[in-house]
Amino acid sequence: MTHAADTRPGRPRRMSLPWWSWPLPVRVPGRLPLAAAARGAVALALPLLVGFATGWVVLSAIAAIGALWGVSQDGSDPYRVRVRRLGWTGVSSAFGLLAGELALRSGEPAAVAGCLVAAALVAGGAGLRGRIASVSGMQLLLGVTIGGGIPVPGPWWRPPLALLAGVLLVLVLSAAPWLWRRHHVERAAVLAVYRSAGEALAAAGTGTAEEARLRMTLALNHAHEVMAPHLAPRGRRQGGAGDLVRAFHYAVRLGEAVTALVWEGRALPPGLTRVPRHLAGRLLPGRLAAPEDRPALPAPVSGSPGGRALADLVTAVDGEPEALDLELRLPAHEGPGRAARVRYALLLAGCVLAAHVLAEVLHRPRGYWLPMTVAFVYKPDFGPLFPRALHRCVGTIIGVAAIGAVSAAATGTYAVVGVVAVFGALMAIGVRHHYALATLGLTAVVFVLLDLLGDHRPLYGTRVVDTALASALVLVAHFAVWPDSAAHRAEAQTEAAVAAARRYRDAAPEAGPVQRQSLRRTAYHQLAEARRTVAHARREPARRGRPLPDWESAITAAEQLCDQVTGHVVAGAARPVR
Repeated sequence: MTHAADTRPGRPRRMSLPWWSWPLPVRVPGRLPLAAAARGAVALALPLLVGFATGWVVLSAIAAIGALWGVSQDGSDPYRVRVRRLGWTGVSSAFGLLAGELALRSGEPAAVAGCLVAAALVAGGAGLRGRIASVSGMQLLLGVTIGGGIPVPGPWWRPPLALLAGVLLVLVLSAAPWLWRRHHVERAAVLAVYRSAGEALAAAGTGTAEEARLRMTLALNHAHEVMAPHLAPRGRRQGGAGDLVRAFHYAVRLGEAVTALVWEGRALPPGLTRVPRHLAGRLLPGRLAAPEDRPALPAPVSGSPGGRALADLVTAVDGEPEALDLELRLPAHEGPGRAARVRYALLLAGCVLAAHVLAEVLHRPRGYWLPMTVAFVYKPDFGPLFPRALHRCVGTIIGVAAIGAVSAAATGTYAVVGVVAVFGALMAIGVRHHYALATLGLTAVVFVLLDLLGDHRPLYGTRVVDTALASALVLVAHFAVWPDSAAHRAEAQTEAAVAAARRYRDAAPEAGPVQRQSLRRTAYHQLAEARRTVAHARREPARRGRPLPDWESAITAAEQLCDQVTGHVVAGAARPVR
């Protein structure tokens, strides 16, 4: 790809991070997710309290397992997304538990093994088709693992219903705020764009300008994903989000103007840097964006089209409302092809079967820990596989040590419930911050619940060894059969991102506002996804003698090209950028 030279400082270069390190989050949380921690504590403690009060301890422990899996999928997404993900989590895990339980009750060891392999094939086939499908497949496999490894007395239909009830409890707790703050998540995402736009304007002309512009683009990408269900044509639009849709479309235009100003590479007067806050206050007034008087805009910077575009945007927002009915579609998700999905399904099934056979040899009966660990670890679509396995082992070691130390003191009923609540809250925090922390909380809670289900064996050291064995099994199988999977995904995503940048370059000068914004949003979305995928590939073990290409340079060049095209478009340049 040819592009104009750009010598401005601050362009991101390839990160020289160790390949085993955990991928950096797109957005570092500014505070602990206390609401999620409270939900995790309540969701795990409540079933146990009910079970101890009624005498149904076994069913309450199964319901707590369902709540545990629900907490692991309780994110900060819009409420409708949470409902979908948690709903599929409950249905898939309950169906898997039923299948595994029936196989175990048949008395045929081959039935349990066959059920595990079948569930792994289904989970692997669905695992690379998107987040909801991947979560559903994993929960199906986990359900079969528990159902086929832990005998539960009583009617066959009770355990699946108890498990489903535990997940539904998390769903109710997670989605309940919808009743009094229906679009809180969407509003916060859109406001984050205006906030980051102000930071980008303040950094213009400095060495941190490009980093600030990148943060604004990531915030705009996130807002676009969150607002996508509301951006349908007016007839199919979700109700009650009209002001948010209008604020988002102005945020898209603001992003274009800010990108042009940052690309110009000059420091800006304070009047311009206050514009995003003013726009947020006018479009979405409230506690998070208090309205303020119209800023005294200076005369546009001499020869600065971006400054004029920003002033025009203030005039448009402060004037009569515009009829905004634009549908900015997110780029279609290009998942792995059929061959990759088949390969992953076969590898997952082989690892699960090997783990099951190994568990039968080492721990029969109740050899569920090894295949359960495989189900948790072997998720290449959730991030780098090697760090995931490593942090699984670290979290298990610390979790086993923590629950072993606490168990000596927690002897009463309410003490046990308190321990589960504390570690459940810790897991909810870890889900958002670090996989090892989430594993720590999950491991400790699972030890308590399995004890309530009748597994009283002292298996602290054994579970650490089992986790290491399952992780090693996954890593050996994956990197022996499919060592270049992460690199292939990174290469394909980088090529798609560069192609999107070229389409924006070629079509933007002659495109209308709607098409131009769609092309620009698609290009920046693809470039951000390419950076994430490349970062994942860098954190996997590289094959000796075959270093990975410098994809970051191509992505950076494509970002520079998009910035330059935006600057020319805002300036009204007729000649295309080459």
